[in-house]
Amino acid sequence: MSALAPYLARKQAVLAQRQADFQAAPEKAVVKLKASSWVAGNTGARPVRMGEIVFVTDSAPALAGHALGPTAPEMLLGALASCLIHTYLIQAVLLALPLDHVELEVRGNLDMTAVIGLPSDQLPRITDIVYIARVQSSASPDDIARLHDAVDSTCPVLNTLRLPGAVTRAEE
Repeated sequence: MSALAPYLARKQAVLAQRQADFQAAPEKAVVKLKASSWVAGNTGARPVRMGEIVFVTDSAPALAGHALGPTAPEMLLGALASCLIHTYLIQAVLLALPLDHVELEVRGNLDMTAVIGLPSDQLPRITDIVYIARVQSSASPDDIARLHDAVDSTCPVLNTLRLPGAVTRAEE
């Protein structure tokens, strides 16, 4: 038995309950998300609150930071990695595929030229984002391909990056 089997069995029961909940009350399927951040004194570190969790983000010393936590671009890639791996778990349950282990790595490039105030013809953004999924399963190669396809089409963070919507600044 795989180390993930007990967790996947529990996830299957929870997913079945969420499906029933959302079918009975579709408005419950829309989850309101919120994150906030502020500058922590003269360190320049930036605590971030997501839900009930607070952790510190920071810059590298090359940008006057203290490397007390991940940078915002690293957090974006981390959020993608976390969402992808969770989506692999969900889709393995929905497709009834055994999953022994799944590991994910996300990579990208960030040109800091414009970030630090130098002229650039490009807006600063993370480019060349690629993810590598390492899946161990007794499922057939065709089933693993179906799993990859299902993840590609249902991962919310992946779809947000691929199909961006408007981000607006609101006044309080």
